[in-house]
Amino acid sequence: MKEMTVKEMYTLEETIAKDLFEGVTYPWEVLPKISSFILELGASLPEEEYEKRGENVWVARSAKVAPTAFIGGPAIIGKDAEVRHCAFIRGNAIVGEGAVVGNSTELKNVVLFNKVQVPHYNYVGDSILGYKSHMGAGSITSNVKSDKKLVVVKTPEGNIETGMKKFGAMLGDHVEVGCGTILNPGSVVGPHTNIYPLSSVRGFVPGGSIYKCAGEVVEMRQE
Repeated sequence: MKEMTVKEMYTLEETIAKDLFEGVTYPWEVLPKISSFILELGASLPEEEYEKRGENVWVARSAKVAPTAFIGGPAIIGKDAEVRHCAFIRGNAIVGEGAVVGNSTELKNVVLFNKVQVPHYNYVGDSILGYKSHMGAGSITSNVKSDKKLVVVKTPEGNIETGMKKFGAMLGDHVEVGCGTILNPGSVVGPHTNIYPLSSVRGFVPGGSIYKCAGEVVEMRQE
């Protein structure tokens, strides 16, 4: 489905991980590759711009990291990013330039493009968040199905088998996720889309739309 391809979902110039997406059609195809990509890229980062902290953790010298935050490797924290009090980065994480990882937010096996904000009590696992996407307070990605079966992406054109047990959400550029929302396993949200607070999202949400609830998705008005 064309609307869910990397080309349609993301501005690759807005991530240090641009090369990670080479040769893939759908964004979730990169999830198993994040760890090895970080190890390779981190070793090539210039020392005048990035400081290596501990084992396989590279932090931009212009980034702000609270002393109470935990960053496990492999991980890259981009330029001018902000990792706030008690953030928990479990590893396999790329935090883009100018991104915000907030209080008690947990990341695991993710790529956050530049300017992404996950600032308040968020869990983001096995997910890709596009340029300037934002998750409201308490919104999370659920990355494992309750029956532990492999995740399937449901689309109007039919289901797509991913072969993955762990798959959170793919958010395109400029996606706004309302407070308290759950993005169920296999959620794919097109760019420039707003999700209402307290939503339970599943499957594909078209770009340029407003998700009010299941079965009620409307096209966003152009101002």
